[in-house]
Amino acid sequence: MKAIGFKTSLPINESESFIEFETPIPEAKCRDILVKIKAISVNPVDFKIRQNSAKDTILESPKVIGWDAAGTVEAIGEAVTFFKPGDEVYYAGEFTRDGSNAEYQLVDERIVGLKPKTLTDAEAAAIPLTALTAWESLYDRIRISEQKDKGKSILIIGGAGGMGSIAIQLAKKVSGLKVITTASRPETKEWCKAMGADVVVDHKNLVEEVRAAGFNEVDFILDFVDLNGYWDQIVELIKPQGHIVSITGSATPVVLNKLKNKSVTFSWEFMYTRSLFKTDDMEEQHRILDQVAQLLDKGEIKTTLQQTLKGFTVENLKEAHRLLESGKTIGKVVIEY
Repeated sequence: MKAIGFKTSLPINESESFIEFETPIPEAKCRDILVKIKAISVNPVDFKIRQNSAKDTILESPKVIGWDAAGTVEAIGEAVTFFKPGDEVYYAGEFTRDGSNAEYQLVDERIVGLKPKTLTDAEAAAIPLTALTAWESLYDRIRISEQKDKGKSILIIGGAGGMGSIAIQLAKKVSGLKVITTASRPETKEWCKAMGADVVVDHKNLVEEVRAAGFNEVDFILDFVDLNGYWDQIVELIKPQGHIVSITGSATPVVLNKLKNKSVTFSWEFMYTRSLFKTDDMEEQHRILDQVAQLLDKGEIKTTLQQTLKGFTVENLKEAHRLLESGKTIGKVVIEY
């Protein structure tokens, strides 16, 4: 099969930042399914791994990355119970295995969902990683429920990217929250409104703009951009006994003692935790993806696909990485095979 990877970390404009190569089609065993991939999407994690995982070294075999795909089940391992050959599926994969930048991929059935019936392969490939992350942030970390939380406020920092685009929809359309999100350009503000945001504020004057919009403090905050960069504003805006979730990590320690007097809860969210540690509830991601598919098929939420590149080629993968590295993408960029 054809795969695209890299042997060393290079700037995306270098000729060998990605290379095409041939490799054997893997065999499905145990709980793995073999998927013939039809479309993939690119996330910020892709270019961060490409830039940093093979610095100052040359790998013996090319590293294949990619954490979003839609395709058809080609074969199943002997212990598989959720799927059969011919099923159309979508998934975000695992952090420690070969990724989706290939014609075929092995993936554990417990982190795979049936593809939404009403979506194209490209529309479906835009969803898994961001939907899982947003869902886990809202419902596993904060544990939002419609019964106790409907009408409460949530600030989503980074509304127009792939992550914010799906989080806005889940928070507003599924959980009935009052959604405030950040965006600074006219086109990103318009996109956030289209996703369901009630209020869009400029991240450059976060506290002032949130308060000018009528929110002295907010119940929940999701950080999808830069935790320490916004930390003091987050601390000021979070309501006493509120909850903050971040996916961005931090190179320096987060000053959590600033939350003490407000008795605020802070959580990290890492979508790969379940698959990385093979947690007892690993198959929860299978159930989440099936629930998200149902919401998409009912029209309660919609795909965040914004741009499709046609053809699984080195040139298109480089272009997708270039677009994400610019920091100006709206929604998701997908490559259709």
